[in-house]
Amino acid sequence: MPKPIRIFVRYIDAVSNTIGTLTMYLVFLMIGILLFAALSRTVFDVPHIWVVEMAEFTMAAYYLLGGAYSMNLKAHVRMDLLYGRWSPKRQAVTDMITSVFLIFYLVVLLIGAISSTEYAIQYGQKNYSSWSPRLAPIKVVMTIGIILMLLQSVATFFKDLAKARGETL
Repeated sequence: MPKPIRIFVRYIDAVSNTIGTLTMYLVFLMIGILLFAALSRTVFDVPHIWVVEMAEFTMAAYYLLGGAYSMNLKAHVRMDLLYGRWSPKRQAVTDMITSVFLIFYLVVLLIGAISSTEYAIQYGQKNYSSWSPRLAPIKVVMTIGIILMLLQSVATFFKDLAKARGETL
């Protein structure tokens, strides 16, 4: 593989690992938010209108920003009827083919995410709830997560290409 591709793959893997490792701690933030809600409602009898949505936004950020990390670790769920019996080379070729479809899907998703984020920023879009939070921050996180996943998909494609050619990357 050419040196720029090796550098790209190494850099994207490092970015995915760093962001994914930091993102793992969002679960603790979500637990803290929900614990606060439970304690304030039951002990102090003071319900808050923002806690459920804030927990949802935290969970959305968790899975959107953690997708590239999960892909890098090969931790996504797979249906393995034949795949496990195939040679590593055949697995790599199959993964390359499915990566093309994934990259296409992520590009279309990214176009929609950018459009949706621009709309939320331009018009100050708010959620239809009693708390009515602005949606721009979570849509920015969504767009960043899709970009990370797209970059990791391209890096994974190059890793599979190297494996199919019998090279190491």
